[in-house]
Amino acid sequence: MSQDWAKMMRDAQNSLAKMQTDMAKMQTELAAIMVEGTAGGGAVTIICNGNSEFKSVKIKKEAVDPDDVETLEDLVLAAVKDASSKAQALMQQRAGALTAGMNLPPGLGL
Repeated sequence: MSQDWAKMMRDAQNSLAKMQTDMAKMQTELAAIMVEGTAGGGAVTIICNGNSEFKSVKIKKEAVDPDDVETLEDLVLAAVKDASSKAQALMQQRAGALTAGMNLPPGLGL
């Protein structure tokens, strides 16, 4: 019985080490993937990577109205949310593929 327990513990440790390695690789890959969030029909564009690190903001001149700053603020916020949502979905998709087949208990999968 103790040999079975030792084997089970070794297998669990090996699985954990592999998962940690795979997660580090996934984060590196996500850092290289750029996603784009937009608002106002492209008036505001936000670029971030798959780890939700924001890289750039582009605002078309026609979106800038000194008399209506609130609208521009709303467009920037909407574009940030759009980019963030896309990055989150990408991360969940990649993490789900990573944990597929691991038979994790409900709630422990990513």
